[in-house]
Amino acid sequence: MKKWLGFLTAVLLLIGVVGCSSSTGAEEGKPEKIVLDYAFYSPTSLVLKKFGWAEEAFEKEGIKVEFVLSQGSNKALEFLNSSSVDFGSTAGAAALIAKSKGSPIESVYIFSKPEWTALVTNEDSSIQSVKDLKGKKVAATIGTDPYIFLLRALDEAGLSAADVEVVNLQHADGGSALTTGQVDAWAGLDPHMARLELEADTKIFYRNPEFNTYGTLNVRTEFAKKYPDQVKKVIEVYEKARTWVLDNPEEAAKILAKEAQISLEVAKKELERNDFSSPIPGDVQKQALNSAGSVLQKGDIIQNDVEVESLVNDLINPEFAKAVIK
Repeated sequence: MKKWLGFLTAVLLLIGVVGCSSSTGAEEGKPEKIVLDYAFYSPTSLVLKKFGWAEEAFEKEGIKVEFVLSQGSNKALEFLNSSSVDFGSTAGAAALIAKSKGSPIESVYIFSKPEWTALVTNEDSSIQSVKDLKGKKVAATIGTDPYIFLLRALDEAGLSAADVEVVNLQHADGGSALTTGQVDAWAGLDPHMARLELEADTKIFYRNPEFNTYGTLNVRTEFAKKYPDQVKKVIEVYEKARTWVLDNPEEAAKILAKEAQISLEVAKKELERNDFSSPIPGDVQKQALNSAGSVLQKGDIIQNDVEVESLVNDLINPEFAKAVIK
């Protein structure tokens, strides 16, 4: 009996070892599931979700694909930091702030060059320029491109965040706060900004396309190291979505309108403000982030002892996109 028990124990231990080894091997070779975000400020992500191209691409490998909605760069970064998503869509400068705080992410793809943010007020407001914001309440989502845009605009006008009262609201709520008179101005984000521009009495009083940092697709560094082939495949399906948007702007606008629950006219205006022509991250993005980084250090958003250029180089990783996009 003792011999039988000893033999049974040995068999069970062996099964356990083999089972763990097999499981570990599977995890090292490929993930069981890939979680992508989608966002109303990233039209290509909506197209990707609509047509199921990611699910189709990974089906043969037995890898499941899930999508999670990001309401802003701050939410996408929260998801990345908590490993709730593997890929998150953000503004480049928002990713830079997160990287400076230790977020283990890499920007591996450019989903668009947008002019998705500007400074907005009501039509009957006395605010005519950035200098007029002194002492005023301004809605912005801290940690996102509109907030960074606000800081850069204030800096250019010889002001700082200390000269205004920043009201931290998620993008859509900031727009509502403006139209109901709870704030004097709003650092807007499309499609909300385009909707209010067309459907409410709001006006853009300051715009600067160069202060909008690029729309970046970020991956968790741990995921990229373990599953480089899957990172390339995600970029491949994003490329499929990008080229489809370029070839089918009317249909892309309809998808955006339906997903974001906005009018077709608003969706078209948002798409007009996006340039989808340059998907590989590189020197242009690095220059934009270095410029943003210096202002963020002035505003104590990034610590002064951080070497911004080195941080930017660690963040921008073009190698996956270069391997895929010819």
